Amino acid sequence: MQVDLNRVIEQVSKEKGIDRQIVVSAVEEMMHSAARRTFGADRRIESRYNQELGEIELFEIRMVVERVTVPASESTVEEARASYDPEAEVGDEILIKLDTATMGRIAAQAAKQNLIQHIRDAERKQIYNEFKDRRSEVVSGIVQRFERKNMIVNLGRTEAILPEKEQIPHERYRQGDRIRAMIVDVDLSEKGLSIVLSRTSNEFLCKLFEQEVPEIYEGIVEIRQCAREPGGRAKVAVYSKDSDVDPVGACVGMKGTRVQSVVQELRGEKIDIVPWTDDQAELVCRALAPAKVSKVIVDEDEAAMEVIVPDDQLSLAIGKRGQNVRLAHRLTGWKLDVRSEAEAEEEARSARASLNAIPGIGDINAELLYQWGFRSSEQLAEADEEGLDIEGLSPERARQIITAARAHVEARHTAEEARKLAEEEARNLAAQTPPETETENAGEDATGITPESMEPGSSGAPGDAEAQAKS
Repeated sequence: MQVDLNRVIEQVSKEKGIDRQIVVSAVEEMMHSAARRTFGADRRIESRYNQELGEIELFEIRMVVERVTVPASESTVEEARASYDPEAEVGDEILIKLDTATMGRIAAQAAKQNLIQHIRDAERKQIYNEFKDRRSEVVSGIVQRFERKNMIVNLGRTEAILPEKEQIPHERYRQGDRIRAMIVDVDLSEKGLSIVLSRTSNEFLCKLFEQEVPEIYEGIVEIRQCAREPGGRAKVAVYSKDSDVDPVGACVGMKGTRVQSVVQELRGEKIDIVPWTDDQAELVCRALAPAKVSKVIVDEDEAAMEVIVPDDQLSLAIGKRGQNVRLAHRLTGWKLDVRSEAEAEEEARSARASLNAIPGIGDINAELLYQWGFRSSEQLAEADEEGLDIEGLSPERARQIITAARAHVEARHTAEEARKLAEEEARNLAAQTPPETETENAGEDATGITPESMEPGSSGAPGDAEAQAKS
């Protein structure tokens, strides 16, 4: 081998960005593999890199024994002293240098492939170690190609994949375009190195704001919650640790420059920035902006809120295809039922009428039960007598009302069942009755006058009636 390995190793180490010792180990492994293929796998062979000579040296290891049992790796004392080491003793290991010039072309080709594979593996591991701690970091790359709607992005030393599901809908990129995305996963497996990017995650939006807003980067302003429908709309709840810093103003920037930079990066995705508050009802009202909220009814047990808005604000509160209320739900974590004032008033009227229909309940008690959350007599009838504790209503009176509600509901159900039974019997009777004949006489009309009665001389003819009248 006439090639100066020192220069080759240095060049490969710099080009691939791999530690020099890793390249040396790969070359040693390559020569060891080739030697085993040439001299036999049963012989103990060791490869060592000689930096002074700039070459790989191969040595065969033999054990000195009194009696040889494994000829491929053992030698007697006499043989060792005569051929290798005059001072050899039993139990010594002697190294025999092998001539690398005897290695064949096939072995050299296999060694070359082995070296290339080792360098690739080392390079992948080096890149993995570089990127494994960069999860949730925004990186910039160039669109390299497309594979089954997945985008392959060149990050410089390696390639990453932007899956279809992580791409913003309706975004279009061409080969050679520059793109920014966030690293969501880095994995090294037998198949190779995999770096997955995303442009649709909520964290990507937060990272963009962190890059554009110094107050967020310094920790003065926090993004408490974020919700988005990629490519459509996003809502961000921000909080300031410094009372002198307006969190919304800091994110919007002078004349909206900061938020517009984020919007441009997301290709026009609308962003609503709302101030965070620990008052959940107030947070829901802010999250539903730009719609105005008239009233909020909170159900903490079900983690739900009933939101009442003016009639002309209903469509604005719900948003296009329910987008606004969906984002508000994701931002706050509460189930939201948005209704107009007219619908709420109609429901309240119906609920009060249902409660007032219970015999002996009274208007005041009905209003107390309505305010407590009961919306119908059926709902009141299913209530637990022992667990009902309403301020202004004694336990005894509550039991009486629930008993009356149950009796009222049962009586109404009985009446409803009787009505349905009567209607069913009427339908069955109508189905069993044969249809009436058109007339008993074929020509009789609705007045009972037949064509025969209209003929002169017949008893029913008009002429006969007129003659009888004259007589």
